[in-house]
Amino acid sequence: MTEPVHGPVAPRGGATSFGVERDPGRVVAFSDGVIAIAITLLVLEIHPPHDSRRLWHGLAALWPSYLAYVLTFLLIGQVWANHHLMFDHIRSADRVVLFLNTVLLMDVAFLPFAAAVLAEAFRDGHGQRTAVVLHAGAFELLALLFNVIWGYVRHDRRLLTATIDAAGVAAVGRRFRLALVWLATGILLGALLPVLGMAVIAAFIVYYWLPIAGEIAEAKRRRHRPRAPR
Repeated sequence: MTEPVHGPVAPRGGATSFGVERDPGRVVAFSDGVIAIAITLLVLEIHPPHDSRRLWHGLAALWPSYLAYVLTFLLIGQVWANHHLMFDHIRSADRVVLFLNTVLLMDVAFLPFAAAVLAEAFRDGHGQRTAVVLHAGAFELLALLFNVIWGYVRHDRRLLTATIDAAGVAAVGRRFRLALVWLATGILLGALLPVLGMAVIAAFIVYYWLPIAGEIAEAKRRRHRPRAPR
C-alpha cells in the first residue's frame, strides 16, 4: 500500500513539477564533506618561515595569516551550523534546492582563496580594501543564498517539516536577513577603513553563534511534550 498524500505535497522520492524530491540527508552529508575540505584547506595557506635562524620573528610576521585563518574558520563554522539548522527543517529537496545548495558550496570552496588574498594584502600593506571587500563579499553571497533557499522552501511550506511552526520559520528568516545587512555593512566599512570592516565582521561571528528564538521555543515545546507510554 502506498502512503496517502496530504495536500499538494508528494511523498519523498516522488515526481513533482520541480523534479524528484530527495532525502535532504544526502544533501547535508555531501555539504558537510565540502565544508570540511574547505575549512581544512585554510591552514595550508599558512606557510612556515624560510629563515629558521630568526624563527620567532618569522612566526610573528605571519600574524595576517593567523588572523585570516581564525576569522575565516569561525565564519565557515557558522555556515556549517546554519546549514544544519536550515536543513533540520527541510523535509525533502527538489532540483531547485539541489542547484541552490550546489552554488552555495561553490562559494564555500572559494573561501580559502579569499582568506589567502586577505592575509597577503595585510602582510604586504597594499590592496587591503579590495581584499576585505572580496573576503566579506564571498560571505555576503553565502548569506544571500541562505535567504534564497529558505525563502524557496518556506513558500507554502511544501518542502518544510511539521516540526517548525510559523514563529520558528519567521525567526530563521529574520536571522538570515540580518546577516545580509550585517555583512553588507562590513563590506562598505571595509572599503573605507579595512580594519573597521573586519571588526564589524568579527562581531558578526559572536552574535551568530547565539541560538535563534525559534530554536529555543521548539526546544521548550519538546521538553514539555508528554512522553508516550511504553
